[in-house]
Amino acid sequence: MADHEDAIRALIERWALAVHTGDLDTVVADHAGDIVMFDVPPPHDGVRGIAAYAATWPPFFAFQASGACFEILELDVTAGDDVAFAHALLRCDTSDELAAHPERRLRLTLGLRREGDRWVVAHEHHSFADETPIREDDEQAVREVHRRWADDTAAGDLDGLMATIADDVVSYEHAGDHAGVDEVREVCRAGLEASPDPVHWTIPDLRVLAGGDLAVSWGIDEITPAGGPTDRSRGTRVFRRTPGGWRMVHQHLSHPEPG
Repeated sequence: MADHEDAIRALIERWALAVHTGDLDTVVADHAGDIVMFDVPPPHDGVRGIAAYAATWPPFFAFQASGACFEILELDVTAGDDVAFAHALLRCDTSDELAAHPERRLRLTLGLRREGDRWVVAHEHHSFADETPIREDDEQAVREVHRRWADDTAAGDLDGLMATIADDVVSYEHAGDHAGVDEVREVCRAGLEASPDPVHWTIPDLRVLAGGDLAVSWGIDEITPAGGPTDRSRGTRVFRRTPGGWRMVHQHLSHPEPG
């Protein structure tokens, strides 16, 4: 069925170029009158019929005209005598978004049938992978930040402690308020130098909640210098998701007032 597959490949490549250039007549030309499209945006039950299909494209053409791309990267076609399907991966985004997310792909599946001597698309399905963060994974990542802090504190590793602190951090410490990573670094440096022996830091009842690009943790900090008494204080921390991982943007430490 090589001839059929070549014809369908040419049809899809012609369609993709028309999508990018905003040529509506060519976009709809090789589609069945009863086309069903499952698109990225709603409606959730799909777009049905050639008129409804055609109506979806003008807003997307405006997106393409703004500098976006619609480029086939991979295309596979399987054809029988009367029915065929194809699946493809495309780049479909603005240059800024492609630079930020070069791995992102638009997934495309097409179902085709023969009508007389021509192939037409009877079904079209577009999607992007769901990139919604998984809350449990994010919460575990924030817990991992705390675990590394405990290890870095015990090792006296100032650079390690600061690696997950945001440049614009605001920290309410026991002895004062500090804004910016440089001030917080100085507080951490002084704390490490005040206890040259390993310091054990744990939060036995650590709680973490994450949602979207923010997370918050809280619990009772237990800091025990080697051979010394344990200091217990209340700690609340706020984190922001960044391309390099979770970074602490706010910290609030306090001792309860004596009863």
